[in-house]
Parts: sequence; C-alpha cells; structure tokens
Amino acid sequence: MSSLLSGIAPTADRRRRILVLALPIVGGMASQNVLNLVDTAMVGTLGDEALAAVGLGGISNFLLTSFVLGLSAGVQATAARRVGQGRDSETALPLNGGLVIALSVAIPWSVALWFMVPSLFPLLVDDPAVYEQGIPYLQARLLAMVAMGMNFCFRGYWNATDRSALYMKTLVVMHVTNVFLNCILIYGPGPYPTPTFFGVPFDLLGPWVGPVVDLFGIPRLGAEGAGLASASATWAGAITYIYLGFRHARSGGFLRALPSRETILGMVRLSLPNSIQTAFYAGGMVAFYVLTGMVGTRELAAANVIINLLLVGVLPGIGFGFAGMSLVGQALGRGEPEDAMRWGWDVAKMAGMVVFLIAIPGMIAPHFILGFFLHDPETLRVAELPLRMVSFFLAFDAMGMVFLNCLLGAGATRSVMVISVTLQWFFFLPLVALVGPVLKWGLVAIYGANILYRAIQTGLFATIWKRGQWAEIEV
Repeated sequence: MSSLLSGIAPTADRRRRILVLALPIVGGMASQNVLNLVDTAMVGTLGDEALAAVGLGGISNFLLTSFVLGLSAGVQATAARRVGQGRDSETALPLNGGLVIALSVAIPWSVALWFMVPSLFPLLVDDPAVYEQGIPYLQARLLAMVAMGMNFCFRGYWNATDRSALYMKTLVVMHVTNVFLNCILIYGPGPYPTPTFFGVPFDLLGPWVGPVVDLFGIPRLGAEGAGLASASATWAGAITYIYLGFRHARSGGFLRALPSRETILGMVRLSLPNSIQTAFYAGGMVAFYVLTGMVGTRELAAANVIINLLLVGVLPGIGFGFAGMSLVGQALGRGEPEDAMRWGWDVAKMAGMVVFLIAIPGMIAPHFILGFFLHDPETLRVAELPLRMVSFFLAFDAMGMVFLNCLLGAGATRSVMVISVTLQWFFFLPLVALVGPVLKWGLVAIYGANILYRAIQTGLFATIWKRGQWAEIEV
C-alpha cells in the first residue's frame, strides 16, 4: 500500500469523482461559515461583550449537542457500506435509526439544559456583561437541539449516497432564513449601528425589515435575537430535509422500517466513540474560550472572530473529508481496501491545495479582513498576528481533517477518539493554561500552542492511515 503514495496528484477521473461529491459539501460548508461570519459581523456591532457572549454561547451549544451530532458518522459509514454492497433498498434504514436515536436523546436533554443554563453559564466567565447576554442566547440555541440532531443524520445519509447537493440546497434555505431573521431580531425597530456591514451601511436595513418589525411588534433583542434566528433557521433546515427525504429516499426505505437490531447496535458502536470525541472536542473548545477569557474580554472577542474566520478556511477541508469518508466506505463495501487507501491520499492532497488558496488573504492582509468584524483598534491589533500565523498552517490542518474523516468512514472511530481527546486535553489545554492565564504571553502564544497541537494530530492521523489496519474493521 505504501506504493500508493508515490503519485503527486490524483488522476483526472479520480479528481472528477472527488469534486462531484465534494464540491456541494464544500459549498455548503463554506456557506455555513459565511453565515457564521454574518452573525459575527452583526453581533460585533453590539460590542466586545456581546461578541464574547455569542462566541462562548455558540461553542457551549456545540458541547451540549455533541452526543446527538455524533450520530452523523454512524449513519454515513453504515449507509455508505450499504451503497458499496449494492443494497440500495436498505440505504435509508440507518437514517431511520439515527433519527429515532436523535429524538430519544435530544428532547429530554434539551429541556433539562434550558433550565440549567442560568446557573451554568456564569461559571464559564466572570464578566456580568458577557454572561447576561450569553444566557438567553444559549437558551435560544438549545430550542433547536432536536433539529440539529436530525440535520446531522440527514447530512450523513446524503453524503453516503452521493447526493450531497441536497445538503447544500438545504443549507441555502437555512442561511437565507437566518440572515433575514437576524436583521429583524437583533436590532428590532433600531437604532441601527453606525459601522457598515461589508461596506453596506446598517441603516439601509430599516426599509427592508421595518414593516415586519412593526407588524409583529418585535423588540430589539440583541444577542438573544441572534440565537433565536439561528434556532429558527435550524428548524427550517430540518423541515426541508424531511421533505427531501420523502422525495429522494423512499426507495431506500426512508420512514418505511427501522434497521435491524444488529444494524442499530453497529451504528451505536460507530457513533458512540465519535460522539464522545465530539463532546470532548467541544468541551475542550469551551475550556479554550474560558482560558482565553481569563486573559481578558478583548482577547476572548478577538479569539471568537479568529475562530470563525478559520472555519471559513478549514471547513471546506472538512467538506473534502466528508467526501473521502463516503468514498472510503464505498470502496471497503466493494472489498477494495487499496482503492480506499488511495481515496484518502487523493482527497487529502486536493483539500490541502484548495484550503491553501482560501487562506492566502489571511496570510497577506489580516488587518483588512479583521476590520469587518472588530471595531475596537486595540482588539484589532491583538487579533492580527494570530490570524496570520494560523492562516499559514491551515492547509496542513485541512489534510488532517481529511484523514480524520476517512478513518471515521472506515469505522476507526475509537482510534480517532483516543488521539483527539488525549492530545487536546492532556497537551493542548494545559499548554494554553500555561502560556495564557499563568505566563500572560497573550493571544500569539495561545495560537502558537494551537498550531503545535494540530500539527501533531495531523501527523498521527496520516501515520495511522498509511499503516492501513483500518481496512480490517467490520461495519
């Protein structure tokens, strides 16, 4: 298998196959992060405290929903194997099982958390101006936990069955809904802020949203409005997915029957390590925000903007990873492990090239880019060098995300979990605590620690992929 590494670039037919599957996913993930930037830009006009509250609330929501989101890996890996095995009438049965599990877990969990948030959020940050805005924001986001779980199950199914374009179309519905509701719910009847939104004065929003605001008497909700808009958009996506499921997945068994007990247990076996890994990753991100907040609110606001900008660059790489997950799973379903190995390397090479191009603006003009989101000169100065640093590293990180997802597609969820959790919690976070709150070396040192941690993780995932032992895993 090591001989497969000799090719510098994928062949033309393999590039086409990767792009046909990956581009809709990449487009969807890119648009999803443009949406995050829209939220960040609009909330950023409310001040550093609101920006910090939304950043901490958003990553906390990711943590609290992580066990539900992990179902996507089980649905995608199982459905992709069924495609490779030619069992087309059974491809949607893993989706049915994932939806049942998501509903069973998310409904009671989200209700309990909604009541717990006012007590838990102040434990994350000691600035009252931050947690007073963060509590209603997070409560609003939790209203969509059930919809998030459903959406991730559908995403895994569409990707596994080579219909990722449906995923992208649904994200467009969600984005349009979110932007429109953001304009209405964040500012209400006004006043609108004086900064511009990507060059467009905010006060031009008035004639567009004013009639809706007047009709329903909507007040100015600020950060809480951003949370309600995101939750509503998530539910719009879930409803769209259900409609598309009836149109495109009925022949695969969508809502016709549940999978067998063995299939459900197999999905749980695949999903549980990924859910645990996702939970620990999200928990680590919450800890990262908390540690950064201990350095200062300005640093926390800057870190939130940097992370959202980085997601625009690296998540297209993760989109390639989702494509690789399906290609690997289908190849293994056909009994072709060497082809699965090649798909991993080919997708990683293409992801690295694409993300490098996306990251160029962050390398050469970080001040210009940050100026759209940060309006305090000192906060802008704090964020500039860290953004430049991570932009140079982003392509390598994207390749690591491809190998991570390809390993998930092969069923190696336990190995991914052990490496991810160990590196993040026993190396990265202690290092951040040392260079941040203890030594006070600032945001540059914190992001230097992040680059080192991600580089080690990418190297380990690539090594495991090269060894090829994942090809022996039964799904």
